[in-house]
Amino acid sequence: MDFKVGSLDTPKPSNGDVGSLATNQVSTLKTSASSTQLCSAEATLGRHLARRLVQVGVSDVFAVPGDFNLTLLDDLIAEPGLKLIGCCNELNAGYAADGYARSRGVAACAVTFTVGGLSILNAIAGAYSENLPIICIVGGPNSNDYGTNRILHHTIGLPDFSQELRCFRTVTCYQAIVNNLEDAHEQIDTAISTALKESKPVYISVSCNLSAIPHPTFSREPVPFCLASKLSNSLGLEAAVDAAAEFLNKAVKPVMVAGPKLRVSKACTAFLELADACGYPVAVMPSAKGLMKETHPHFIGTYWGAVSTAFCAEIVESADAYIFAGPIFNDYSSVGYSLLLKKEKAIIVQPDRVVIANGPAFGCVLMKDFLPALAKKLKRNTTAYENYHRIYVPEGLPLQCDPKEPLRVNILFKHIQKMLSGDSAVIAETGDSWFNCQKLKLPEGCGYEFQMQYGSIGWSVGATLGYAQAAKDKRVIACIGDGSFQVTAQDISTMLRCEQNPIIFLINNGGYTIEVEIHDGPYNVIKNWNYTALVDSIHNGDGKCWTTKVQCEEELVEAIETATEVKKDCLCFIEIVVHKDDTSKELLEWGSRVSSANSRPPNPQ
Repeated sequence: MDFKVGSLDTPKPSNGDVGSLATNQVSTLKTSASSTQLCSAEATLGRHLARRLVQVGVSDVFAVPGDFNLTLLDDLIAEPGLKLIGCCNELNAGYAADGYARSRGVAACAVTFTVGGLSILNAIAGAYSENLPIICIVGGPNSNDYGTNRILHHTIGLPDFSQELRCFRTVTCYQAIVNNLEDAHEQIDTAISTALKESKPVYISVSCNLSAIPHPTFSREPVPFCLASKLSNSLGLEAAVDAAAEFLNKAVKPVMVAGPKLRVSKACTAFLELADACGYPVAVMPSAKGLMKETHPHFIGTYWGAVSTAFCAEIVESADAYIFAGPIFNDYSSVGYSLLLKKEKAIIVQPDRVVIANGPAFGCVLMKDFLPALAKKLKRNTTAYENYHRIYVPEGLPLQCDPKEPLRVNILFKHIQKMLSGDSAVIAETGDSWFNCQKLKLPEGCGYEFQMQYGSIGWSVGATLGYAQAAKDKRVIACIGDGSFQVTAQDISTMLRCEQNPIIFLINNGGYTIEVEIHDGPYNVIKNWNYTALVDSIHNGDGKCWTTKVQCEEELVEAIETATEVKKDCLCFIEIVVHKDDTSKELLEWGSRVSSANSRPPNPQ
């Protein structure tokens, strides 16, 4: 029997593992009726946890060792099919798990108590905001120390050492403190299954003295999870579809917009089915880029208010009806709350809820059920797309560079566009890369990831490590600003140890450019590093690595040719030196609007 667990339903290739990306089918976990008896050395808590990780599709655990988790790491290493990836710090281990979960559908990381847990906390918070199921495992204190009033190392020096647990409660959907063997099996299984069901991180603390002890509850190979699928209320679904169809069929020029919650709803295929059926123009919110096939004949680009793809905002905002599937409207995605949308024109489809204009609302209606059912009820209407086709003017090309002219960012991205294929994936760091990468046209099958909701600078280095480890069929192209790189640069080392071959474009413009456009100050200028020399020193002759510094278009063309041909099996680090004021026009517009939103005066009391 097949059980569908942990899969991500997006228009990208499937590798058949649990939690993998799928096209027309979800990934499945193969099960058998028998449950194998285990020898005592394998019938331990640590080995049970390791077997569960493998079962749900995790083949790599990102870890930093510490004295409280060392025995547990031994158990993880001993499990066939599970590889331990040692990271340079806990923050990067968390970011790597984030990137891994985006590709594989589930991820795991392992750190030590409190000093490791609080270090990884920021990355887990980001994963929570992005609805990524990460199993965060912490090696905890000896079980005998609970309730003793003892002061332990790696804590803040109080007899109550629950600070770490209290912190994780706000950024995980389940917390398990495993400090006795009697209920360890139940606690671990509940935590992992909850992560998959809720698509959120979970926290598992395992006492350091329990991991290697055999126990009867672990004496058999664990039976794979059978996670009950959520079901729509059939009457609510029917009513929601009828109301939405009536609303949209009355409209003259309706449009569709994909939001980031398509992924957690496993509704990407359903959204595509609706787009094929209705004939509406299709846009994506910026954080949903990569979830909708950009080669679709009615795809019109990114809807991002004043910084949208050319002609996209005009079509969306002039529509008399729009259906948003899985949107998140925050201050960043709304460009400082400046979207010209009207609630009475909108159908908002959330993962389990549908709201039609100012009402009615329908609960217990799953997006993945609603969209294909709606597709069967809508009249085909291509009016808005025909309007788009009439006003559309192809975008111009950047001005030609003079020989040896200092390189411009728009020239860089013109050449990155040519590199993309279905065998590549783009990781865009927080900053101006958000806006430049948003303009890339993704070929079918090309991956695309960035962290818009949380927006933590430095995320992309660890995410590149994790994504590349999970999606070995793709070559990752990462676009990282110099300020962000300085936060998390160390795990270039781990990429080399794992024999990964990403192409990293380090955009050196001397500071935090995105912050400059929101509010400038001397704090946005950073110390310039010799970035290629730094990566060379990390390489230290061990592994496959190639670096170069580029200052003009001729050098860029040569560097890309080398990276994609002679050095295609190497980690390629290309430092791009550009002027400090060379930014996208979209960042200039977005920055001024976000600045205005941030500086609103207090409301009168």
